[in-house]
Amino acid sequence: MIEHEWWDYETAEAMVDAVAGDVHYVLSGAIAERGEALAVLPAGRAQEAALRRLAGTELDWSQVTIVPTDDRMVPFTDPASNAGMLARIFAPLGATVIPLTAGGDGDPAAAARTANARLKALDWAPDIAWLAMGADGHVASIFPGPDLANALEAPHLAVAVRPDPLAAEAPVLRVTLTRQALLAADAITFALQGADMRATLERAIADGPSSRLPVGRLLADAEQAIDIHWCP
Repeated sequence: MIEHEWWDYETAEAMVDAVAGDVHYVLSGAIAERGEALAVLPAGRAQEAALRRLAGTELDWSQVTIVPTDDRMVPFTDPASNAGMLARIFAPLGATVIPLTAGGDGDPAAAARTANARLKALDWAPDIAWLAMGADGHVASIFPGPDLANALEAPHLAVAVRPDPLAAEAPVLRVTLTRQALLAADAITFALQGADMRATLERAIADGPSSRLPVGRLLADAEQAIDIHWCP
C-alpha cells in the first residue's frame, strides 16, 4: 500500500491556506539548509488561488527555482501556458521559472529533449512536487492513452505527450515531467476538491501498480509519504 495521509478541510479557503503553508515550510527549510530550493508546481485556474497564497508568503524567492509539472505547446503569453502563469506570479518576486517548452508551434519531442537537458543541469532533486489530478486520474500531462507507458517508464525527466482526446480548451501537444522526475522529489503533496476526486484517488491508491489510472501507476513506486489535502 502506498504510504499516504489525508488532510481534510471544511472549505476550499482553508485547504488553500494549508497547501501554501506546507509548500512554504518545505521551501524555507531547503533554503535554510542549502541556500536554494527547487519546486515542481502545477498551474491552471484550479490552482491559482493556492499559488497566489504561496506567493504571498515571506520567503527569499530569489533562491527558488520553479518547474511546472507539465506545459502546452503554446506561446508563454498564452493564458494556457503553465510556465507563463507561474512566471507571472513568481518571477516578479525574484524566483526563476524553468519552462518545459519553447512555446508556439515547435516540435514537442525537441522541446522535451531541451527540457530534459535543462532539468539535468539543475542536479534534479526537487524539494517538493505539488501535484494536481484530473477526473480521469491523470497527473501533470501523464494521461491515459498511447503515451502513458512512455511517461511512466521513460528514463528521462521530460517527454512529449499527445492527450487523446485533445482538450477542447487547449487542443495542443504537451511536454510533461515523467514519473522518474516527479518521484525524485523529497516530498509529494496533492490538493483535491470534491467527493468524486477523492473516490478516484482512493481507488487508484488501493489498486497501486495494477491501477488503470495514471495516478495509481505513478504513485505505486513512491518511497516517500504522500500528503493529500482535500475539501468537499
